[in-house]
Amino acid sequence: MSRLDDPRVFFAAERTLMAWNRTGLTLMAFGFVLERFGLFLHMLRQDPGHAGRDLSFWIGIAFIALALWVISFSIVQFRRVLKTLEPVEIPENYSTWVAMAMNLSVVVLGVALLAYLFSEL
Repeated sequence: MSRLDDPRVFFAAERTLMAWNRTGLTLMAFGFVLERFGLFLHMLRQDPGHAGRDLSFWIGIAFIALALWVISFSIVQFRRVLKTLEPVEIPENYSTWVAMAMNLSVVVLGVALLAYLFSEL
């Protein structure tokens, strides 16, 4: 349990949550680029048949899934840190749920992106 009586501890935890959010978004963007790279290669080859799902599709999907796991786990970690803080360490009338809600919305949109990628082709 924290006994620092300093709100900077809470803000540091929130900054860490946002850093993991940025990391997850970067992984998600990289996965999407990799997934689309396979489509670009099929266009260059000008295959008349079905494009199919090659290795770049599955690697891209793996990066997107990793991003969703990273962002989800960061929410869990942030909640664990919040439980260790004393009320004096959280500024009065400060909403602790906003950062978690933003991360959760990124996870929901990431799941929608995965659903879209699997429904295509």
